[in-house]
Amino acid sequence: MKKQDKVLRIIEFFVVGILIGLTEDLLAIKFATDAKITFHVVLIVLLVAIPFAMLSELLVDHPRFWEFFSLKKKNNYKEEN
Repeated sequence: MKKQDKVLRIIEFFVVGILIGLTEDLLAIKFATDAKITFHVVLIVLLVAIPFAMLSELLVDHPRFWEFFSLKKKNNYKEEN
């Protein structure tokens, strides 16, 4: 993987994974509860969002992630026939 690709992946991780995850979770808290959005709430949401953003970036966004499922489907299809 080129250095430029690594930098782009890190930027994507921060923008998509953390910022959008943080915004999504704060909106859910705001609309679903009567809780005030304080710095403490934002900090907790951020601490919860980071592991899920990492999981998404490392596993689901991996270039070969979908190959695993496509191979399984082909193998299952072959075994049935």
